[in-house]
Amino acid sequence: MNIIEIAGVTKRFIPRSGDVVHALDSVDLSVRENEFLTLLGPSGCGKTTLLRTIAGLETADSGTITVEGAVVSGPGPERAMVFQSFALLPWMSVIDNVSFGLRMRGVAKSEREDRAAAIIDKIGLTGFERKQPHELSGGMQQRVGLARALAVKPRVLLMDEPFSAVDEQTRRLLQEQLIQIWEQDRTTVVFVTHSIDEAILLGDRIVLMSPRPGRISEIKEVAIARPRSQLLDQVESNPEWGRLKHHMWSLLRGLQPEEVETR
Repeated sequence: MNIIEIAGVTKRFIPRSGDVVHALDSVDLSVRENEFLTLLGPSGCGKTTLLRTIAGLETADSGTITVEGAVVSGPGPERAMVFQSFALLPWMSVIDNVSFGLRMRGVAKSEREDRAAAIIDKIGLTGFERKQPHELSGGMQQRVGLARALAVKPRVLLMDEPFSAVDEQTRRLLQEQLIQIWEQDRTTVVFVTHSIDEAILLGDRIVLMSPRPGRISEIKEVAIARPRSQLLDQVESNPEWGRLKHHMWSLLRGLQPEEVETR
């Protein structure tokens, strides 16, 4: 069953220079329920624009996006987004940041704090509930951002290069933690990345996008068995890993962006 249907989505921007930027062109894509879908492509291919359009933060010039059969016309409670920047409210504690979305939805204080505490425990930040963002490392801040999105129990989780701002070791730990959480909850995830390794490690399918104007260039199944959380140290030695990495890189190497992605 498909939870997201993208049909003929085209998007253009007119920056201050006045030159039209053709970000997406006639994009068609279906996302399966409970799938972890990774969007991969060179800078400037419209990955983030597509994600933001699914989130309802951008409006397509033509085409439609539906989530569970309802046309997307703006943000909705069934979708939550984790941004590349941590996007935490600096004056709020960890537990207040995590429960912020619940507060905006009118959930009673006792219930939202209970739900936030459970998510905080799941992501390994118990004991930091009353800390403020500036007291946390970058990896811990991104865990808070993930926890805030998970706390509202979205049907679809949209993630825009969420681990790109942390060091390589922290990034791998966050990837592994995300796999473990996803295998427990099986929330539908659409995850934007520039990393072939990350796309393979996390994804059920990899969607490769062409340079601007963004189109779907290829969709590849990741034939590595789940659950992966129990075999993370062996995933990269799987023959499928090497085959798929070589294939995706051979395609990406030939995709030369015309300009640096700004959205």
